[in-house]
Amino acid sequence: ALLFAAARADHVARTIRPALARGAWVLCDRFVDSSRAYQGGGGGITDADILMLHGFGSLGLLPDRTFLLTARAEEVGRRLAVRDADGADRMGSKPDDYQARLVRRFAEMAAAEPDRWRVIDAEAPAEAVTAAILTSLADWLP
Repeated sequence: ALLFAAARADHVARTIRPALARGAWVLCDRFVDSSRAYQGGGGGITDADILMLHGFGSLGLLPDRTFLLTARAEEVGRRLAVRDADGADRMGSKPDDYQARLVRRFAEMAAAEPDRWRVIDAEAPAEAVTAAILTSLADWLP
């Protein structure tokens, strides 16, 4: 958790905050909520501790919008098998109970902050997933 927080703090200071200061959009595929799920829900570190590290290192910066892409465990397994035929996905190969804790934690966070989070059905065709994401950003697009 400390290493993730340190790397994130560096990324926030060197890349994200300067981009925001220029008025640019910033897209991240993982941010503090991933630590809250993986190191928290999956690894047992308290949410308060993770948020304290984030508050100290990244000054508590949070995204304006977070997308949770969902799919059934069977579908995720099928996609991982296709994508990672060599078994290189360390997180995807963790036990089912670990995966269930992650799913539960992400769902809890999304439910707790509905103004920030958008839950998207990732089993839909790629075009539909993209459309759902763009629709969720419509209030910010010209």
